[in-house]
Amino acid sequence: MTALPPALRDGLDLMVTEVCRYSERLVSLRMRAADERPLPSYVPGSHLAVACGDGINAYSLTGSGLYPERYAVSVRLDAAGAGGSVAMHRLRPGDVLRSSRPRSQFAPVAQARRHLLLAGGIGVTPILSHARAAHEWGTSADVLYVHRPGEGIHAAELRELAGPQLSVACLTSREAFGRALRGRLAGSPLGTHLYACGPEPFMEAVLRAAREHGWPEGRLHAESFGAASLDPGEPFGVKLPDGTRIPVPAGVSLLEALESAGRAVPNMCRQGVCGQCALTVTAGRPLHRDHYLTEAEKEENRLIMSCVSRSLDRELEVRP
Repeated sequence: MTALPPALRDGLDLMVTEVCRYSERLVSLRMRAADERPLPSYVPGSHLAVACGDGINAYSLTGSGLYPERYAVSVRLDAAGAGGSVAMHRLRPGDVLRSSRPRSQFAPVAQARRHLLLAGGIGVTPILSHARAAHEWGTSADVLYVHRPGEGIHAAELRELAGPQLSVACLTSREAFGRALRGRLAGSPLGTHLYACGPEPFMEAVLRAAREHGWPEGRLHAESFGAASLDPGEPFGVKLPDGTRIPVPAGVSLLEALESAGRAVPNMCRQGVCGQCALTVTAGRPLHRDHYLTEAEKEENRLIMSCVSRSLDRELEVRP
């Protein structure tokens, strides 16, 4: 690595202090600052971009975020992935990782009357963060967590948080989850906000059900594992400063289209996490799908992560 990507330049060196293996596919890691300095606090639902293995991947922090002494993440092994999860599963106490500072696009809405927290599989990690914060602050919340039998990695911790203001249901069948979800969607008080994290089909089903129950878009929040699982999108074109126009077909990223046309773009994670492949937008509106830019930066529409994001218009004008 000749130069650190933007997410890591002002990042942290973290030392693994504890490895907890739930199963062959699920592991949790606890880490402290390698220099033993205090760790930055973070809002619930935050994640770290971590350099491990052949690239950079994002992992949700599972703590509440208030004055943390340790950071904790959980990782599901994906042997068919890019290698990040395999490398994370090989870590041992004493190993040091480079990570970004905590970043969030999935924070709880402070004005919400109640929070409906929905998790599928390893998507429980940011939901656990939300639940811990709700428990500490006495915020009203309901948690529904569906997982395969034997793979409820944080089910016990969620149940320990349950109390008068925080209900928790951990389920192992889609049918039971569907019934519980419909009940919560119909019975939640006005002003409740919904937060969902899990595999793409899970989130699509949850959001579809919420819309069918009349929930407005402003109260629906979803955290994706990464942009690679998103739909292929609509085709669009990109115009470069020298006037060259390059088509970007559906299912092909802007980065891939530029590379195919012989235009090199610095990149690393190819998941919208590290910020390395950012391009400046001079005309047009990006369809942001990354996990690097803040919400305010996305609203400005001045940058686009070419590895995952697309265009709302038929053509974008960009420059390095």
